[in-house]
Amino acid sequence: MAALVLSLAGCVDTGPAPVAPASVSTSAASAASGTAAGVPRPDHVLVVVLENHAYGQIIGNPDAPYLNDTLKAGGADLTDSHAITHPSAPNYYALFSGSTQGRTDDSCVPVGSLTTPNLGAELLAAGRSWASYNEALPARGSTVCSSGEYAQKHNPWFGFGNVPTATAYTFAQFPADYTKLPTVGFVIPDLCDDMHDCSVATGDTWLRNNLGGYASWAQSHNSLLVVTFDEDDNGPANLIPTLLYGQPVRPGSSSATAYTHYSLLRTLEDLAGLPGHAGAAGAAEDIAGIWR
Repeated sequence: MAALVLSLAGCVDTGPAPVAPASVSTSAASAASGTAAGVPRPDHVLVVVLENHAYGQIIGNPDAPYLNDTLKAGGADLTDSHAITHPSAPNYYALFSGSTQGRTDDSCVPVGSLTTPNLGAELLAAGRSWASYNEALPARGSTVCSSGEYAQKHNPWFGFGNVPTATAYTFAQFPADYTKLPTVGFVIPDLCDDMHDCSVATGDTWLRNNLGGYASWAQSHNSLLVVTFDEDDNGPANLIPTLLYGQPVRPGSSSATAYTHYSLLRTLEDLAGLPGHAGAAGAAEDIAGIWR
């Protein structure tokens, strides 16, 4: 695909850039300007979270040609990447905040009931930008528990009072102009397209059709696409696929180091030059050995 900005099928330009607070002090932004040793500083990072498949169910699967032949072959493959627990929701909270926040099931939490550190709040406090793009979300900022193929259990940001609900966009609002993407953002497909209710082939095709343009653009615009899974197929190892793709990544690289959702969270924080780490991300290690 051309490196020019491409339009995604079914997506519209939102116009203004994602929310960032105007009240952040210069000193706070300056303190966040450093980058951890060995970790690059991309302009944009998008994280896509898919559902309920173990590493061996995706990597090498002919039903997932985009994940394997494009993202894995042209990016980086973490061969020992692990989720934290079962079921789904605690893993989303772990990836976003460095803690499962006491979650043990997939029920909806009271909106804004948590105030602990998390990736979205850290980005906004440091003068960076944050947004999530949630397929089938009824409207921007909607706090509904479920609606059709949408499930709030996969959207932990709604649980935190220090993350504005307005930073949660519908996926139809994903910008066609990729320069308007946030510093770090999450994309959450619906229950079919994330492979929870539908096939591996369905999720793979959705990813190619909807984020293939961004992935190609990222290769020449100092940006990064991360694709990971919330958990495996309920196995004890909880070994999940995690792929990274974009200009900062060495094509065809891999790492056999054991990483977790906490490792990925720490890496996202350091990629954005944030001054601190949320929860267990503080004791984790950055993803290494895959960067150019």
